[in-house]
Amino acid sequence: MNEYLLPIEILIDQFRKLPGVGRKTAARYAMAVLDMTDESARAFSESIAAAKKDIHRCPVCNNFTDGELCPVCLDENRLPVICVVEDVRALLNIEKVRDYRGRYHVLGGVLSPIKGIGPEKLGIDRLTKRIASEGITEVIVATNPTVEGDATAMYIMRALSPSGVKVTRLALGIPVGADIEYADELTLARAIKSRGIME
Repeated sequence: MNEYLLPIEILIDQFRKLPGVGRKTAARYAMAVLDMTDESARAFSESIAAAKKDIHRCPVCNNFTDGELCPVCLDENRLPVICVVEDVRALLNIEKVRDYRGRYHVLGGVLSPIKGIGPEKLGIDRLTKRIASEGITEVIVATNPTVEGDATAMYIMRALSPSGVKVTRLALGIPVGADIEYADELTLARAIKSRGIME
C-alpha cells in the first residue's frame, strides 16, 4: 500500500524529477501544492506551461530567451570574449558579478561517456565557428572543477587550439573567507597553480 493517495504519489514523482529533490522534499512540495487555493494552483500550473512554451534556447549562445536572441547576444557593447559555462545558472551567477562584460557559450552539460554526452551534444562545433565569425580574442573556460568538468575543459582547449585564440580557465582554489588549514590538498594545489598577481 502506498503511503499517499495515488494522485499525491504521482505529484511526488513529478517533483522528484527536479534535480536535487529527494522523496521527503518532493512530498513537502506536493503537500504545499495541495494547500494552495485553486486560483494559486492554476496560476502555478499555467506559469510552468507558459515558461515551457515561451522560453527557448538562443541560437547563438544557447542561453535561455523569449525572443529571437538572448539579451546578452543582443548587447552590441559586449567584448569579443566568450565565457564557456556548463549551464544557464552559471551564466547568471557570472552576470551578477558585473565585472565580466563579454559573451557566453552555454554547453548544457559536460562530457560524460557514461551518460552518452559527447562533444556534438554540447555544441562545441558551434563554439569554434563563433570564434572566426565574431572576431573572438579570448575564450574563458568556466566549467566546474569536477572530473567531467576538467575533461570538458581539456577537450575545449584542444578543439580551439588550431584557431590560435587565447584560451584561459577560471582560477580555482581557496574560497574567500576560508582558512587555509582546513583546505584539502587538491584545493591547495589548484590555488597554488592558479595563483595571480595581487591587485
